[in-house]
Amino acid sequence: MSSITIRKTGITKLMADAVVNAANTELLQGGGVCGYIFNDAGVAEMTEACNRIGYCNEGSAVITPGFKLPAKYVIHAVGPRYIDGNQGEPKLLYSAYKQSLLLAKENNLHSIGFPLISAGIFGYPVDKAWRKALQACNDFINSNPDYDIDIVFAVIDDKVKAIGEGILKTFS
Repeated sequence: MSSITIRKTGITKLMADAVVNAANTELLQGGGVCGYIFNDAGVAEMTEACNRIGYCNEGSAVITPGFKLPAKYVIHAVGPRYIDGNQGEPKLLYSAYKQSLLLAKENNLHSIGFPLISAGIFGYPVDKAWRKALQACNDFINSNPDYDIDIVFAVIDDKVKAIGEGILKTFS
């Protein structure tokens, strides 16, 4: 049976089939979650794998090996930069989660760890980011009743975690 949980942990520590990188369109090592994933996976290996792919559109996702991470794979999902919420950001953020989950299913992965995509340096308001993230994950589970997947959100901030847990309860 599929599930969605929120844990206070670093995403690079998750024991999951895949973890999701909050990536940029050029798939370059960035700051925040992206920087930690590249560092812990192995900068040279991850950079080479991402360079082979080359580019990923906002709202899309691509997959690479996890290299030195506990996760077998890294799904690089590109969320939008938040401007004002009226430039298609909600649709793009929803799509980044949906495409990540579809890639997981295509690769027969049954556990996935997400950060809160776009809520860091891309400036997406935390409560709005949680609503889109949890809506996309809940919709995926409901649309794929015969596919079991454990979805874990890895957050390191208590306030961000509490906001997510409050919103998650509205989906139960």
